[in-house]
Amino acid sequence: MPHKIAVIGGDGIGPEVTSVALEVMRAAGADLETTDFRLGGFRYLEDGVVLPDETLEELRGYDAILLGAVGTPEVPPGVIERGLLLKARFELDLYVNLRPFVLPNGHEFVVIRENTEGTYAGEGGFLRKGTADEIATQGSVNTRKGAERCIRYGFELARSRERKHLTLVHKTNVLTFSGDLWERTFQEVSGEYPDIETAYNHVDAACIYFVEDPTRYDVVVTDNLFGDILTDLGGAVAGGIGLASSANLNPERIAPSLFEPVHGSAPDIAGQGLANPTAAVLSGAMMLDFLGDSETAGIVRNACDDVPSSGTTEEISSAILANISQGAP
Repeated sequence: MPHKIAVIGGDGIGPEVTSVALEVMRAAGADLETTDFRLGGFRYLEDGVVLPDETLEELRGYDAILLGAVGTPEVPPGVIERGLLLKARFELDLYVNLRPFVLPNGHEFVVIRENTEGTYAGEGGFLRKGTADEIATQGSVNTRKGAERCIRYGFELARSRERKHLTLVHKTNVLTFSGDLWERTFQEVSGEYPDIETAYNHVDAACIYFVEDPTRYDVVVTDNLFGDILTDLGGAVAGGIGLASSANLNPERIAPSLFEPVHGSAPDIAGQGLANPTAAVLSGAMMLDFLGDSETAGIVRNACDDVPSSGTTEEISSAILANISQGAP
């Protein structure tokens, strides 16, 4: 039975890279039934639509969502991010953001970012906006349920890996309420996983270690804001954010998970055949893994090894497809 995939090409280079990802997955043997959804900044400029509730309900009927990239300079900041990306995360309860990184030396580690709470929950507001006495507040919403389910996911993932090591990253010495909740929950849950070695890093120390000694990490779990920053840094040390893949997961599978490259829509090169599709292809491999087609996912992932990190879209996609046809190990 084919996997039913909702495809949101989005803006800029998004449609270009998702097209390559779908071609590569099919060449590797994936059976995909796809439906395109016209969503993104371009759609907002056409008719003011971002992500209608009826479209969101339609998306629930799919096995997974493959997203290219969204955002266009003509749309004010936050409109598409909050109206499409965050709405999908909140409404579909995509509470785990999973990002794998492979360093030039071959070391591989993953970061689990809590994806629906923290400072992204939208708590806050203005007083006396536009005056000399303006006040802006931006709260951070952290629940025991939200922290615990991400931490448990981290322990389970660490248990499935050879090294069996999990690091919590936070800022408990300053964020004494949210940090306390995360640290207490981490320590309590760790008692159920005596086979997993654990560590704790303040986020500022973790930023240093990501650059100077990333091999210390196996699985990292952190909150929404710190995870957003650390995963971009992880992409940079692993060869560039343009090569980074990601998954927004509903581990209970009561709603479709969403898979996307980390890079943006890059409107400056859209339509010129210059977009590197590798991150989108690797995001497709993550999607296939989550859907239970690990064999095909492995073929896709291996095909991305030793392909040029620069070049035209055609050159890079041809190299990936050639590796598949030649049976890359």
